[in-house]
Amino acid sequence: MTDSTKAFLVLANGQVFEGKGFGAAGCIVGEAVFTTGMNGYIETLTDPSYFGQIVTQTFPLIGNYGVIPKDFESASSHVRGYVVRSWCETPSNFRCEGDLNSYLKSQNVIGLYDIDTRALTKILREVGVMNAMLISGDSDEAKAALEMLADAEKKPKLLKKIKAFKIEKAVESVSCDAVKIEESADVVFKESAAYRFVPVRADGTKENDPEVAMKDGKGKKVVLWDFGAKANIRRELLKRGLEVITVPSSATAKEILALNPDGIMLSNGPGDPQENVQIISELKKITKSGVPIFGICLGHQLLALAMGADTMKLKYGHRGANQPVKHLSTGRVYISSQNHGYAVKNETLPKGAVLSFVNTNDGTCEGITYTKIPAFSVQFHPEACSGPLDTGFLFDEFVHLINDHDYFKTFKAKYERIDSIAYFSSTIKNSKSASSKSVKKSGGKK
Repeated sequence: MTDSTKAFLVLANGQVFEGKGFGAAGCIVGEAVFTTGMNGYIETLTDPSYFGQIVTQTFPLIGNYGVIPKDFESASSHVRGYVVRSWCETPSNFRCEGDLNSYLKSQNVIGLYDIDTRALTKILREVGVMNAMLISGDSDEAKAALEMLADAEKKPKLLKKIKAFKIEKAVESVSCDAVKIEESADVVFKESAAYRFVPVRADGTKENDPEVAMKDGKGKKVVLWDFGAKANIRRELLKRGLEVITVPSSATAKEILALNPDGIMLSNGPGDPQENVQIISELKKITKSGVPIFGICLGHQLLALAMGADTMKLKYGHRGANQPVKHLSTGRVYISSQNHGYAVKNETLPKGAVLSFVNTNDGTCEGITYTKIPAFSVQFHPEACSGPLDTGFLFDEFVHLINDHDYFKTFKAKYERIDSIAYFSSTIKNSKSASSKSVKKSGGKK
């Protein structure tokens, strides 16, 4: 067992978790969140959407297949800190090129393990996401923080500092930091096929023939507007035969349209969508251009804001690879990968914006299809890597939209949205009411 130093997670509400440190040492403040993915920790650590956050993995064992650079979603890690129940010091995988502890050190990310991550998750679920401080090692800053934590008179000052933290300049900090994919579409397809990451159709079948998968996208150019894009978005576009040109978040509508794109991809990214005032302003211009648009995660939120909708911050967000979403045009429920703390408000959608997907747990917006302009977007990640692959067909929908701008013109939501919380609350209330009436009719006898 590696020698470990004591480490602490201090929540903004004053609760403290004591564990052991791994990775880098130091003292940092970030937004404490949790993710429920059972695998894909490499993708989590390199997902730009986690910028500014201290990420807790609810799955207990992390690091068992090591670090695999080919699976990175961006060139570096963007998490502020990393919390796990236990980490595997001796990973085993034929693709492994390093261990988790060494990787965290190389990225200067503080790690904490050997705490009750279930208890921490329950707090974040009940109270909501909150700021926290990670303290590890014996630096002067760490010692000073621990001294304040142990002093009843100084602790309030420490908590005030933690509460004051705010994630700022999120998008501009991660834009164009994606892993460079210089290979041709054919090479990307071949590498993906080796691990069965070929395109998935709407009926759930996989398309193993690159000629068939790329047929409708060949000769088409897509601009990937990078707000913190995951590398797999580019891969999925390439696997459909599309040429991909990446532009930074600072790009203007004029610059993007000057590239004469056949479609525009709005990527995922971190932070509060409403803070991206300039991007929203430029996006409004693009929506009037007639160029097909596909938005994912933050891109979905920014497109909604540009079209006149509003967004809100969720209590603890949706993060993990097991989030159920219902497609309102077919009634089918898919399991999706998600990572977001904000959502579009259902009741604020403008005319011509149809709610297309909803989260079946809480009824929040998971997708919008626009009938007056050639555009659609989803809150979840159809490019999910390491899975699930259920909604990968949405990239094919984008290709269809590029080839037929009227593809979604008659889109309708034929099924009602599901809000499990409201549904079960109503069911329990009705059951109690029926039970009460039954007791009264029987004179109190059952």
